[in-house]
Amino acid sequence: MLDELRPLADRFSGSGWRVYLVGGSVRDLVSGREGADIDFDLTTDARPEAIREVVDAWADAVWTPGERFGTIACRKGDRTFEITTHRAEAYVPETRKPEVRFSTDIREDLSRRDFTINAMALDLTAESPELIDPHDGMADLMGKVLRTPLSPQVSFSDDPLRMLRAARFIAVLGVTPDPSLVDAARELAPRLEIVSAERIRAELDKLIVADRPSAGLWFLVETGLADHFLPELPAMRLEQDPIHRHKDVLSHTFAVVENVQRAAHPSFDFRITRLAALMHDVGKPRTRAFAPDRGVTFHHHEVVGARMTKARLKALRYPQADVDAITDLVELHLRFHTYQMGWTDAAVRRYVRDAGSLLDELNVLTRCDCTTRNEKKAQALSRRMDELEARIADLAAKEELAAMRPEMDGTQVMAHLGIPPGHDVGAAIEFLMEIRLEEGAVGEAEIRRRLDEWWAARTAAR
Repeated sequence: MLDELRPLADRFSGSGWRVYLVGGSVRDLVSGREGADIDFDLTTDARPEAIREVVDAWADAVWTPGERFGTIACRKGDRTFEITTHRAEAYVPETRKPEVRFSTDIREDLSRRDFTINAMALDLTAESPELIDPHDGMADLMGKVLRTPLSPQVSFSDDPLRMLRAARFIAVLGVTPDPSLVDAARELAPRLEIVSAERIRAELDKLIVADRPSAGLWFLVETGLADHFLPELPAMRLEQDPIHRHKDVLSHTFAVVENVQRAAHPSFDFRITRLAALMHDVGKPRTRAFAPDRGVTFHHHEVVGARMTKARLKALRYPQADVDAITDLVELHLRFHTYQMGWTDAAVRRYVRDAGSLLDELNVLTRCDCTTRNEKKAQALSRRMDELEARIADLAAKEELAAMRPEMDGTQVMAHLGIPPGHDVGAAIEFLMEIRLEEGAVGEAEIRRRLDEWWAARTAAR
């Protein structure tokens, strides 16, 4: 890594400037987490116009949209570099946008960073790379402690999004938050109100795809941060059975989220399935009922939960495609559990039709929704899912389930019946689709005969 940076460092040094590798780049380097796809974050005492002069003749491409904030971005080969003038930012209480003030002091710049593990710099223009670590970030990294360079009250008040970044680092790096950091997050959680939904959504997405996100999710709940952007999570912290005190819904939910792993299926949308796992039981608090003879019930919680999920995802400004996919998975996540009662081929077709392009995601979510410690129950569910998937594959080979549609399209229906576009055509398509689902393909002659019978009965009833 450092050899790759040497030509750029020499250009800065030759122009009389110092340049430092900083932040997550240093953290990942010293912890052995760096990879081939890492982008380099650099800081310098050079002002933006001087940075541009240094890189213009060296880089393959240069971008300057962040210049007024002191950042020049460039690309050399396949590597991207972001180079920022040292900053000593000041925030106003009503916004997280800083009033940028440039500095010539690397230590002042580091003091304004989010966490000590990101407040380290490596001086690349020194005779040999020198670590600048005024806030003991190296010790915190080795000790797996999450602290802020300044007091957490100052850090989180300046930029409340840092509280959500704390949750992500807790999950991704396995660090333990300092008690003062936890207290500050509890105190300043309402400050999230000045953060845009898009920024919050981006942090949630980064957290949800961590290998083991539970620790970060618990941090959001226990500090009250979730109350301000995802209140459905703390609402699930209830006992399922007030007499027998079974595990609470939130613990189950986080277990399901972690059950969804990247290797769960060769081709499925990991992020979408993780988010569906997070939301799949949000309807339980609203549908919870208790009967002495049956215990706790959550009738139709998947339907209620789907509505709640749609509303929450829209509030977080998720793209419509994400909203639709996650909501559908929440609504369908219980469908499989009637399979033990016995499914006809028609029921399998309907399952595939309703899942649509989300079939793999739905099957992964269904498998991962099993968090029982009863090994026999877990094995039984796995066997039933194996059987269903085998039946789906068998029917797919025979009937092209992935492209399942009526045996006649709208144009053919209009030509055969001699009718114009309108409600009758739509009703005919629904009738034909029911035959397709219940019986599979019946052949051209038979489907036309049945369509004629249906049309005769429909017109006679008018």
